[in-house]
Amino acid sequence: MTAGGPQTAVMITSPPFGRALCAMITPFTEDGERLDLDAAGALAARLIADGCDGLVLSGTTGESPTTSDAEKTALITAVRQAVGPDVPLIAGVGSADTRHTAGLARAAEDAGADGLLVVTPYYSRPPQTAVETHFRRVADAVGVPVMLYDIPGRTGTRIEVETVLRLAEHPRITAVKDCSGDLLGATRVIARTGLAYYSGNEELNLPLYAVGGAGYVSTVANVAPAALRAVLDAFDRGDTARAARLNARVMELAERMMHGGLPGTVTAKALLGAGPVREPLWSADAETTGELRELYTALLNGV
Repeated sequence: MTAGGPQTAVMITSPPFGRALCAMITPFTEDGERLDLDAAGALAARLIADGCDGLVLSGTTGESPTTSDAEKTALITAVRQAVGPDVPLIAGVGSADTRHTAGLARAAEDAGADGLLVVTPYYSRPPQTAVETHFRRVADAVGVPVMLYDIPGRTGTRIEVETVLRLAEHPRITAVKDCSGDLLGATRVIARTGLAYYSGNEELNLPLYAVGGAGYVSTVANVAPAALRAVLDAFDRGDTARAARLNARVMELAERMMHGGLPGTVTAKALLGAGPVREPLWSADAETTGELRELYTALLNGV
């Protein structure tokens, strides 16, 4: 015991899916009616070659609300064929319906997903006991690891810290994608569990990593995977000053992509020239796309 009182040791474990994960966009054909599976496979292979450890499919960035169950399964199959058996693939299977979510989870596991991203049930705003039961039922339905997805700004419901602590006892609940913005809450869970905490907000990638986080699940990684990974690499080498400098440069792009008035899905697809988004989203206009590409070019030239 120190003069400051009893200390709790941080339980650091190896990240189950690596450190640098991309929340991958879902390419569609030009009319938006079908998946462009060839483009999805090519993008997935490029992201891994450029520094991503794993990929999250059919998450928020992957436009999961507007893709069918069959399309979600087809995407897993196509990306697995493109990247091979050793790249971690995490499939978004969340919905507002527990039974539907469990069914999506089983289908994703059968299609070759290594893990599942399960968002808090949205719209109905269930109490914490029901939130906990939802996650347990999904985890009980499969044999692969589950990553909790805490994004209250979209779902309307937080996964409270005490709920996460209880869920950490489940053998297949191994990770969290944290979009809550609550660094204190995340730090408390990291200190008391073996859960791998992944930042889902680019502005918290480095701060969360510094207090024991596992890494990130990033939309910006679709367009700047190497630049984002370089921040963690510098930190791991003990060069925290360089990590901070690199992080500041990447945040210029992240701010414009994620907080500039358009969803990250829209801005990422604009930068990649990756085809349309599905309604109710609209693709970025030419002026916005030009501004994004100018900022993106400046970032690549400066890192």
